[in-house]
Amino acid sequence: MTEFLSAAVSFPAVVFGAALVVVVCFWLLVLAGAAGHDSFDTDLDTEAVGFGGVPVSVSVSLFIVISWFTGLTGSVLVLRSGATGTLRAVLHLAVLAGALLIARGVVRMLLRRFRRYFPAEPPPSRQDFVGQVCTIRTGSVSADFGQAEVAAADGSTAIVQVRQPLRPSAPGDVFTSGSTGLLYAYDADGEFFWVSPYDAALAPRPLPRKAV
Repeated sequence: MTEFLSAAVSFPAVVFGAALVVVVCFWLLVLAGAAGHDSFDTDLDTEAVGFGGVPVSVSVSLFIVISWFTGLTGSVLVLRSGATGTLRAVLHLAVLAGALLIARGVVRMLLRRFRRYFPAEPPPSRQDFVGQVCTIRTGSVSADFGQAEVAAADGSTAIVQVRQPLRPSAPGDVFTSGSTGLLYAYDADGEFFWVSPYDAALAPRPLPRKAV
């Protein structure tokens, strides 16, 4: 036990141990519902190191656990070797590099086996805006001119090109800056949306429940 504790608090195992504590705390927050397992999916790009195809939290957690175990094992072997001074420092650095390389290889091998259990989400598409309410940002909208602001599912906003196919016949069909419109179709060739006037008061509402 003394040998294990000495290795755990020595370099490089202590570095991986600190990261392991963070991982354990994160998954405890996930279990408690205070965090989502995909919280970091949009913040980190794991494709470059071959960890893509699964949630970032899963691949990084595996990498840290394997690195910690490998680093701890290497630290124990260094202590048992009896090396001191410069040689011991060099061996610790070799353990650090080896732990990272081994963990990377093992994680990539595991992900190749289990990646199929994490179906890829379709990439964002402009078609996702069809059916969304937008705000006109130009003074008018015609068959060949117009822009509007629309909110995406993640809360961000985008400026899109909009067109109105027919000449408005009623005053309420004339768009001005700040008007509300409905994106009802997308023209892939022209890369714009067809827009029509939208009145929230006329939007369908759920039927009231009948009293029992």
